This record gives sequence, structure tokens and C-alpha cells, in this order.
Amino acid sequence: MGEFAERLGHRFADPELLARALTHRSAADPKRGQLDSNERLEFLGDRVLALLIAEWLTERFPAEREGDLGKRLGVLVAREALCRVAESIGLGAVLVVPPSEGRAGLRERANVLADAVEALLGALYLDGGLPAARALVRREWGRLIEADTAPPMSAKSRLQEWLLGRGLGLPAYRLVRMTGPSHQPVFVVAVTAAGREAEGVGDSKRAAEQAAAEAWLTAGPPAGPSAGQPPGGAA
Repeated sequence: MGEFAERLGHRFADPELLARALTHRSAADPKRGQLDSNERLEFLGDRVLALLIAEWLTERFPAEREGDLGKRLGVLVAREALCRVAESIGLGAVLVVPPSEGRAGLRERANVLADAVEALLGALYLDGGLPAARALVRREWGRLIEADTAPPMSAKSRLQEWLLGRGLGLPAYRLVRMTGPSHQPVFVVAVTAAGREAEGVGDSKRAAEQAAAEAWLTAGPPAGPSAGQPPGGAA
């Protein structure tokens, strides 16, 4: 824990905040209503991250309109970005989970890592205010902000834009099945668009929808007079 705190570059006045940020609910005390887990800090950190990223984007891209800034924000606070940050700082190795859950791979789950990053930001904010949280965000999100010269679009947005641009209507998503235990669910979602269906898998319904949209785009356009190459699709 001490080595991890040094890696963050912040000396906690209240080390209990860091300990709580790294405690998954599965390892929390049920007698305390699991209030010693990182869930409340995650709630706070989610808002802290959005504020700090929005602040940074308005500085970094002064000529962009609100809609384009919103697209960037959505990508930078998404689970994929949070997981990349978690990997960069070695967060999974210090998460507190029961031994059985650790052996089952709970520390490697995307939603667990993303939630823990948000909890960590919440702890930094409570211990050192916005400057402490901002220091981590500016260090770890810098390469992500610079990765896209143009505002990025999610797979669902790209699919919808491509369909509407050809008068093909909106895509329809449906949950095919959900498997696994309640704390480690696996979702399979199908998307139907322009008469063709594709499936995606994720550890949340939203992630599975994105995967399904990406699969549809990657497969290339359906045959027909209105078909054209979807953005991000196969050549």
C-alpha cells in the first residue's frame, strides 16, 4: 500500500481513505453495511473525473464546440480509458478482494478496475482537494487526450450516423442472454440494422451493445443500392 501511494505521488493525510478506495465490496464488512468498501468513493470520483476532464478539454481545445468536447469527454471517462489508467498505475495488484475472488480473476475485471480508479480519485479529492486529483488525471490521461486529433465517436454513434445518413433508420438492440453470477455477469447483446444482425459480449449491457455495434461495422456494409462503407468497418 505504501509503495502504491508513492507511485501516485500523493502522501495521504488520512491513509484510511486510500485503504477504502482499494477495498472491493466483496471484501467489505457486511456488519457495517459494506460502507467500508470503495462504492461511495467511486460515486464521488466519477463526478470529480468528469469535472477535471471537462476543465482540461476546454483548455486544450479552445476552438471546439460543446458537442465535440462532449464526444471527447465520453471517451475519456469511459470504462476502456479507466482500465488503461488502472493498468498503467498497477491498480489491480493492490485491490483488496477475498482470496477466492482473487483466484477467480476479480481483480482483472474491467468494471472492477474502472470503479476502483474512480474511487481512487474520490479519495484523492477528499484528502487533498481538486489539486491532488487533478495531478493524477493530468499525468495519466495525457496520452489519451492527445491520441485523437479529431473528436472520437463510439461504435454505437458511428453505426447510427451511418444508418441515418442513408435513410436506413435506427439500429435495434436486444439482450440475447445474461450468464454468470450476479457479481460477475456476462451480457450478450444483438444489434439489428439494415436487415443484418451482429452480436457483442461485455461485462455490462452497455459494453455488449458497443461490442455488437463494432461487430456490425467491422463486417462491412450489407448488400444493396444504399450500401456504402461504414465508418470503422472492413475494407
